[in-house]
Amino acid sequence: MNIVILAAGQGKRMYSACPKVLHPLAGKPLLGHVLETARQLRPARLVVVHGHGGDAVRRAFPDADILWALQSEQLGTGHALAQALPLLDAALPTLVLYGDVPLVEKTTLERLLRQSGEGMGLLTVDLARPQGYGRIVRDAQGKVRGIVEEKDATDAERNITEINTGILLLPRAVLGQWLADLKNENAQGEYYLTDVVARAASDGVRISTAHPDAAWEVEGVNDQRQLAALERVHQSRLAERLMLQGVHLADPARIDIRGTLVCGRDVRIDVGCVFSGEVHLEDGVEVGPYCVLCDARIAAGARLAAFTHIDGARVGANGVVGPYARLRPGTELAAGAHVGNFVEIKNSRIGENSKANHLTYIGDAEIGARVNVGAGVITCNYDGANKFKTDIEDDVFVGSGSQLVAPVRVGKGATIGAGTTLTRDAPADALTVTRARPNVIADWKRPVKKTAK
Repeated sequence: MNIVILAAGQGKRMYSACPKVLHPLAGKPLLGHVLETARQLRPARLVVVHGHGGDAVRRAFPDADILWALQSEQLGTGHALAQALPLLDAALPTLVLYGDVPLVEKTTLERLLRQSGEGMGLLTVDLARPQGYGRIVRDAQGKVRGIVEEKDATDAERNITEINTGILLLPRAVLGQWLADLKNENAQGEYYLTDVVARAASDGVRISTAHPDAAWEVEGVNDQRQLAALERVHQSRLAERLMLQGVHLADPARIDIRGTLVCGRDVRIDVGCVFSGEVHLEDGVEVGPYCVLCDARIAAGARLAAFTHIDGARVGANGVVGPYARLRPGTELAAGAHVGNFVEIKNSRIGENSKANHLTYIGDAEIGARVNVGAGVITCNYDGANKFKTDIEDDVFVGSGSQLVAPVRVGKGATIGAGTTLTRDAPADALTVTRARPNVIADWKRPVKKTAK
């Protein structure tokens, strides 16, 4: 089959310069969700009809399997589909989806395809409050005779609760003629794709209907409120899947997954955590409240305390990180390593059972096993133009308030005295300390504030 995704709308009610279909849901553009589902159906042709912000939309999805059709004027859904006609295989049926309806399930679309057979298929849903939607009009025998938009409906038709979702399967061969015959004699002055349903009925084409498992599958996004509501629906589904896999969530309503989160057994996640990119939490990992993890791998038994930020980094087995720690890209902590509050690490490897627990910056460093990095230590890795490496071998003790000016090496078992500014290599098994001699001025007095005359 062909699949056409209509994504040309301006989205005026979003009040945003960003094209509506590029607004993110769970960290992915709305159109990205629809494309992902469409590809699972393995279409022969995949066409996206773009219009408002079209260049930005195309740049966001440079995929080679997408064929693009431009709708330069927004004259209705029927007009939009007509722009895709030259790109379709006329010998195949066409499934129409929408770039702002992101959560429709593959299983729902497969149900629609099965029930449609060689005829036309409509995805419909019953709503207790159908205001704003086109209504499905049936005859006395229950056969679909057409769809009427609410603005064009009679009072009796407005009482119909079965509504059109817009998602439909159109039979092969006749689509081009149906679209050519559309009229815009309606309240909107647009060419409605839904008018082909009445045409199909008059031509004797079999029309079948299918229904989603849940109404939220076919809810579209027209404003920021609807986007936020669908975000919570989607996050709730993701949270439910995690809990069914055995993950303990302190509050499933307070988690945000904006990528892929893979969890082992006995994982515990506290409130307010955000996961993006590819995140793997192995067995027994505990994630404290308000942590942010992106493209991270956390090994078994590790504990992340509150407000920890991990981006492009790895934490070894039984490691302890946080609170208020930040691990930046290229950071690797070996098993049993500890990184404490207000410690930032970038592009560095920290050896087994090493510790940096307080107010420290480690950048472009290789730190061995059983190293203790004291409070306020800084690896000075940048001279304003180039980055340099700091090497600290096993069993080193770095005293508080020290600066290690790279490139520099600290030998195995060395001790760096507190307050040292190290500009040369420190030998193994020795104390290295650099301090200015104290100068005491006994008669010195603090200045006092002058009083106004």
